[in-house]
Amino acid sequence: MDDQAYCEMFYAAHYLPVAVYAGGSFLCSAGFYAEGDPYPFVLPKLMELGSPAVYVSSDTGYYGYVQCKDGVHSLVLGPAYSTPVTDEFIRSYMSKNAIPPTRYGEIASFLGGISQYTYNQFLNLLLYLHFTLTGEKLELERAFSLTNTEYQAVIGQRHSQSFYEAREEGVTERPFWPMIILETPKGWTGPKEVDGKVIEGTFRAHQVPISMEKEEHLAQLEAWLRSYRPEELFGDDYRLIPELRKLAPEGDARMSANPHTNGGKLLRDLRVPDFKDYAVEVPRPGAVKTQDMLELGAYVRDVMVLNRENRNFRIFGPDESKSNRLYKAFEVDQRDFQGEIYEFDEDLSHEGRIMDAYLSEHMCEGWLEGYLLTGRHGFFASYESFIRVVDSMVSQHAKWLKVCNQLPWRQSIASLNLILSSNVWQQDHNGFTHQDPGFLDHIANKKADVVRLYLPPDTNCLLSCFDHCIRSRDYVNVLVTSKHPRQQWLTMEQAVKHCTQGIGIWWASNDQGSEPDIVMACCGDTPTLETLAAVTILREAIPEIKIRVINVVDLMKLEPATEHPHGLTDADYDALFTKDKPIIFAFHGYHTLIHELTYTRTNRNIHVYGYKEEGTITTPFDMRVQNEIDRFHLVKNAIQNLPQLGNRGAYLIQKMNDKLVEHKQYIHEYGIDMPEIRDWKWNL
Repeated sequence: MDDQAYCEMFYAAHYLPVAVYAGGSFLCSAGFYAEGDPYPFVLPKLMELGSPAVYVSSDTGYYGYVQCKDGVHSLVLGPAYSTPVTDEFIRSYMSKNAIPPTRYGEIASFLGGISQYTYNQFLNLLLYLHFTLTGEKLELERAFSLTNTEYQAVIGQRHSQSFYEAREEGVTERPFWPMIILETPKGWTGPKEVDGKVIEGTFRAHQVPISMEKEEHLAQLEAWLRSYRPEELFGDDYRLIPELRKLAPEGDARMSANPHTNGGKLLRDLRVPDFKDYAVEVPRPGAVKTQDMLELGAYVRDVMVLNRENRNFRIFGPDESKSNRLYKAFEVDQRDFQGEIYEFDEDLSHEGRIMDAYLSEHMCEGWLEGYLLTGRHGFFASYESFIRVVDSMVSQHAKWLKVCNQLPWRQSIASLNLILSSNVWQQDHNGFTHQDPGFLDHIANKKADVVRLYLPPDTNCLLSCFDHCIRSRDYVNVLVTSKHPRQQWLTMEQAVKHCTQGIGIWWASNDQGSEPDIVMACCGDTPTLETLAAVTILREAIPEIKIRVINVVDLMKLEPATEHPHGLTDADYDALFTKDKPIIFAFHGYHTLIHELTYTRTNRNIHVYGYKEEGTITTPFDMRVQNEIDRFHLVKNAIQNLPQLGNRGAYLIQKMNDKLVEHKQYIHEYGIDMPEIRDWKWNL
């Protein structure tokens, strides 16, 4: 036989390197990147195992050996791999084989040209070759029982070594982690067929496979239950036999008691700086502009520094944390990335504690949940519209917390903190697809002793709320924040008082010492801005109107105290909102949520304006106009609920209508908002 032709034809058919030997001496080969004997180190190992044999190298490459019927000639083939050949793997292969970097292209072509084989596929190929070369048919299990064991040993050794190197020696190279896949039929061990209908392996196995409507079903049920051989498992006293009872773990080895699953046993207080040290100086309301999330980043940065030694604090986010303006966190830490890091990469580290830019909300939220359950701290920052991807996950966590709070043996864990930035009112470049404030509605319906919803109107309020949230235990905390430049309203001292109470009458009011004619309420950064702007218009045009301005930070304050621990009593609610005066409420989200929260209150004269599914790629102010929470619409709605103004009110409504027309004309011509909108400041 022409040995060289055989090698070339085998390689062309299987894309698997191969060589022929005679008496252990190299004859010829095909598929290799270099001439000469390709297997000087592998061949002795294979020959020791006999024929057919398989050897698994330290990089989990498979090598096979088959001896011909003459007892002289033999084939060696490989390497074959069950996983794709990555750039990282190529460079590792070159390093282990002392191949210079200049030959990267050649080695990449060689390894990339090898077909992928599962381990069993490779073994079956060896059996086929053995049959064609010897005429002997062998069974897989009998032929490779020893080498299967060897493969498992290699994998196990590599797995253990990877853990050791990562933990003890700081090795960060990504290993080939093993995976066990168990495939079973749906409804395995149950009845295979009932009433002529197939159960096992079909959708019926996920339902009730046997009903008790027919007498013969009882016999089938008994046969099914007896298939588990209960007489071998239980004694005469109907308890598990002693041998089995001894198998049950005890103490902290029990699943529910294991500190790594009952994370509160491992929880340590987070070290945090004094949030008041990060205050924005506000000499007067609206005098300065800052980006709330940008300022929060400085506080988060220092939290990361203070807890670096404990390694118990991470940031999680599906989108880039930089997009949500957490720039300053990158001054002290980087994104976690386990692949190869190149010179042109930025902010990547094998040990980074910022888990972001994966564009997978459910993965990041799941990571955070696992992180909290194992006794650590963190928060999840997401675009408001896409937090909806994890509605169910957050809901299940809230339900789990509700139950755990009733179990005395379950230890407290750090709260699940969710920051919703890039919110509905800031999507002038992204448009309608990025507008959905409905996560507030979703969370507000969960158990009151678990959920908390905060909408800070400025930076100092955000700092106060965030500090409270990351210190808390056993809650789902949701914060809706701004990342764009915004006027700042409260000093840090005022913010602390306001956030502690969660709701309050603001300095913009002019009803001191008298009954208000109208209540202008707001919740959220943008509704707060527009409400204050509307108040200036009303007070300048009709100064005798008595206006009370109320800002809500803690949304659940609106619920009755009987329904939520943070809720106001009816007396306290009436003291703020009055019993009968019209309430114009500008809200960040869907208006129906405010109606739901205030449904049982005495004052039903409430008019709520929020997001109503109107939006596109437009200017920031036009977004507010389309949803009628802008200052001009708020003024119109206030006047319409003050009939005592008569003719004076009509003229002001006309002026607001004129302003709305002027606004549309201006943005169509210039593509930006009017100067009076962009440059507006509180001036009363």
